[in-house]
Amino acid sequence: MILNFFFKHNAYKHIFFDLDRTLWDFEQNMRDALAEIFVNRKLDIAFPDKDTFIECYNRNNHYLWDKYLKGELTKDVLRYKRFDITLKEYGINNKELAKTIGEEYLEIMPLKTALIPGTHEVLEYLAPKYNLHILSNGFKEVQLPKLKRCKIDHYFEWVITSEHSGYHKPDKRAFGYALSKANAKKSESIMVGDDYEVDIMGAKKFGIDQIYFSPKNSKSNSKATFVVERLDEIKKIL
Repeated sequence: MILNFFFKHNAYKHIFFDLDRTLWDFEQNMRDALAEIFVNRKLDIAFPDKDTFIECYNRNNHYLWDKYLKGELTKDVLRYKRFDITLKEYGINNKELAKTIGEEYLEIMPLKTALIPGTHEVLEYLAPKYNLHILSNGFKEVQLPKLKRCKIDHYFEWVITSEHSGYHKPDKRAFGYALSKANAKKSESIMVGDDYEVDIMGAKKFGIDQIYFSPKNSKSNSKATFVVERLDEIKKIL
């Protein structure tokens, strides 16, 4: 389903994609990486099963990541703290282990290759017609390796993270930095992302059009320029 559809594709020259959960299947890749760590680190001595470990981590990571985006937590603290809290919840009080696992996670995670269905198809369709870029709040040292491992890095002209710009989406300055690097005008640019507040409302407030990727159609009354439930629906817009 496409909402707010109208023909405007000739106006765009630059498409900025979020990466995690928009193209790269963050949930599946995260679970696979954490399951690997669970086995390698023999965490079954504390956790009843890997699913408990994963869900516990996911909850803590979500809480701390929000603080990171708000500038209340540094990247270095986030990297180990999300594991430190998780381990402590099940009786493992070992900060050094948490730091080690935090580093291992960032080494393993980018090696996972699950993509959102339709990723290759839509990029193959768009690449000859538009300048494609990544605009992500993810860590800079893992985003490009993710793209390379999945063999989709060649589609993108610029891979821009919040660490490059110094600002996190939805901050207008994050979008401003991205457009400046790409030498793109607002009227020629459109943002594609799955996070309504961060990607869509951030882009809208900055002044560029948006495609809200909402697989569960959670925002049918969205204020986004376009709303799609599947990536291949983007081909009907652009």
